[in-house]
Amino acid sequence: MLEIDIPGFGNVKLKHLVSDYTGTLSVNGKLLPGVKERLEKISKILTIHVLTSDTYGTAKAELMGLPCKVHILEGEYHDVQKEEYVGNLGATSVVAFGNGNNDRKMLRAARVGIAVTEGEGCAVDILMAADIHVPNVKAGLDLILYPKRCKATLRY
Repeated sequence: MLEIDIPGFGNVKLKHLVSDYTGTLSVNGKLLPGVKERLEKISKILTIHVLTSDTYGTAKAELMGLPCKVHILEGEYHDVQKEEYVGNLGATSVVAFGNGNNDRKMLRAARVGIAVTEGEGCAVDILMAADIHVPNVKAGLDLILYPKRCKATLRY
């Protein structure tokens, strides 16, 4: 668990990191450099879940061996599926990462929502749903590894 007391934002007690894969942890279906190492470190303090539409069909292979639960979404309404997943974990204990329109409800539901702009861009609705915007996923994951950065960003 990770606990951060953020003036004006409140006490944050995180147990889970939930992330999109395509465009968030990866570009063109390939896991980005530096992500593996960060996820391994974060897994010692949070349970990691990857929820993805898996546009490129590479998520399971790219994440193999990493300490995370991979859930490939099926059917329609992936935005609702992601939101429900976060709710079932206990949304107040979740930090969520995403970049696409199907991540917006998940980011809104999570205690801390982080919008990522990586090589594939970031949907405008995500920016409005998130608490924090980062230029790349490594910067976002570092907010968890160095929680004073998160505190400095979210404090009132």
